[in-house]
Amino acid sequence: MTFVEQLKEKAAENGSIVCMGMDPVLEKIPLEGSAEEVIVKFYSDILDAMISSGIKPGIVKPNYAFYAQYGFDGLRALKKLIELYHRNGFLIILDAKRGDIGKTSAAYAKEAFKFWGADALTVAPYMGSDSVGPFIDFGKGVYILDRTSNPGAVDLQNMKIDGVPVYMKLAENIVKWHKPGVGAVVGATYPKELEEISSFFVKSGKSVPFLIPGVGKQGGSAAEVAAALKKTGNDLSIHRINSSSGINFAYEKKGTDDYAGAAVEAIKELNKEIGFQ
Repeated sequence: MTFVEQLKEKAAENGSIVCMGMDPVLEKIPLEGSAEEVIVKFYSDILDAMISSGIKPGIVKPNYAFYAQYGFDGLRALKKLIELYHRNGFLIILDAKRGDIGKTSAAYAKEAFKFWGADALTVAPYMGSDSVGPFIDFGKGVYILDRTSNPGAVDLQNMKIDGVPVYMKLAENIVKWHKPGVGAVVGATYPKELEEISSFFVKSGKSVPFLIPGVGKQGGSAAEVAAALKKTGNDLSIHRINSSSGINFAYEKKGTDDYAGAAVEAIKELNKEIGFQ
């Protein structure tokens, strides 16, 4: 089964195209213990709440840097959580934004897919085809940074080459490099560009799954994203709309100590906003 087929299957199974970012910030987690203990318990409790309620996201996405900042404690927690969520049937995107010369990219790919056991990886394409190639050749999910959600994205991604924005030139290359599982990171904070890129991929005939960050705190609208995808005739089931802090730390906004229950409620609300099923 290809990664795209797995995305479709999990979307149908969980009734969701939400991606739950898993970005631990110890200062925001109301638990005590070592970094490893706190992080593992926090996301284990959220997993238990999802299972007991029957409300699950369509995929989860731990951000490597949020674990690595706590040294080996954080990295051990990452390994345990990937294994735990896998055992419970979840697909895993490792958000590490890798990209280097070919041999180094091959080593990064081996780390992500063999050691960490990720189903997909975020990849930076700045160094071109021989940098991206080793990740694609692994046959897993590869989300190539295309039109990102951060404000500074305009500095380079909106520059024009022969009148065409860099993000559309990159979209052309994504089609050129495409194999099953090759996708794109496209931010929810730029809905017009998202619609433009979506339309291009649909017309290309390639099945290019989007990882869509920027919903919630960054100001993006999940409803607008879903509408843009539908308008261009794109298959919602292959895409994932990400929320990290909006789910992880929903208990703060809701004014409750039940961080796990609040996270599940946030997933439920995001599912409703998207209107996938």
